[in-house]
Amino acid sequence: MLKYSLPLLLLLLLAACRKDEPAAPFSGPFLPANFPAPAYDLALNPVTEDGFALGKKLFYERLLSRDTTIACADCHISYAAFSHPDHATSHGIDGLFGKRNAPAVQNMLWRTSFFWDGGVPNLDLVPLNAIQSPVEMDESPARVLEKLRAHPEYPAMFKKAFGSEEVNTARFLQALSQFMAMLVSANSPYDRFVRLEPGATLPAEALEGRDLFAQKCGTCHATDQFTDQTYRNNGILNDFTHDRGRNEVSTLPDDIGKFRVPSLRNLTATAPYMHNGKFKTLEAVLDHYAAGVKDSPTLDPLLRQPDGSLGIPLTADEKTKIIAFLKTLTDDDFLRDERFAE
Repeated sequence: MLKYSLPLLLLLLLAACRKDEPAAPFSGPFLPANFPAPAYDLALNPVTEDGFALGKKLFYERLLSRDTTIACADCHISYAAFSHPDHATSHGIDGLFGKRNAPAVQNMLWRTSFFWDGGVPNLDLVPLNAIQSPVEMDESPARVLEKLRAHPEYPAMFKKAFGSEEVNTARFLQALSQFMAMLVSANSPYDRFVRLEPGATLPAEALEGRDLFAQKCGTCHATDQFTDQTYRNNGILNDFTHDRGRNEVSTLPDDIGKFRVPSLRNLTATAPYMHNGKFKTLEAVLDHYAAGVKDSPTLDPLLRQPDGSLGIPLTADEKTKIIAFLKTLTDDDFLRDERFAE
């Protein structure tokens, strides 16, 4: 007869219990207490386990590009908050380059428009931009659907997600939206601190930086989304021949040189910064605002000081403290979440 010590017996019993426990039920997107209600209507496209799985597979699927070499995930990498780290502008099909930095794909549920120029008004339409771009995926939606219908796995996955094997544009886009809807980053040290979670603290330097940030940066990088979702000319350039920004969508002269105010979440993982990837470090970004702003007719009025100088007055000490605060916006749980990695 086998004999077990009491500690070993307890371990075996616990293991047996765990083995028989049911798996945790799938839950939809995390809706943080310090965030407002989502802008995207989840009632019209509820996130299901099968829909998320299909959307994830499509996000990593290179069949979406003309020559099957480029997937969404090639320019939106999970460990970099789904941005394109170390690339000023992203690489597309045939080795071509776009003219803008690939934005992070996070907290998409709360956005009211998308891309640097706001040219897409709904999350469900976002993938079409890259698919049809001649320097990104260079493919037609109709051809994408043909390839998915002929694939040995996709019809069955569409049936599990939507009830039948029909592969159509609406289901294709809704599945991708279900994946992107789950990409919620709201568990940084800052988030835990403002939600008053037990034991959550911020270093004194970061708390001082938070106050400075509110004074110097908080108008544009507002709320816990850290963006007011407006479009502004922040003085990166004064020649917009190559890229007119928001004007390319609106055609309004006042929009020349204006680009989306991006969220500042996970900045430590998403360099380089700005719409053209001009700055490689946070220090370079603050140096720009302190002493590098270029004048042009549409420059944001907040960057014009009463004495006629341009930019935001910042001392070296203030820059250090603001950066200490910005680092508290890094959500390691999100960056390392295995649910989102290939």
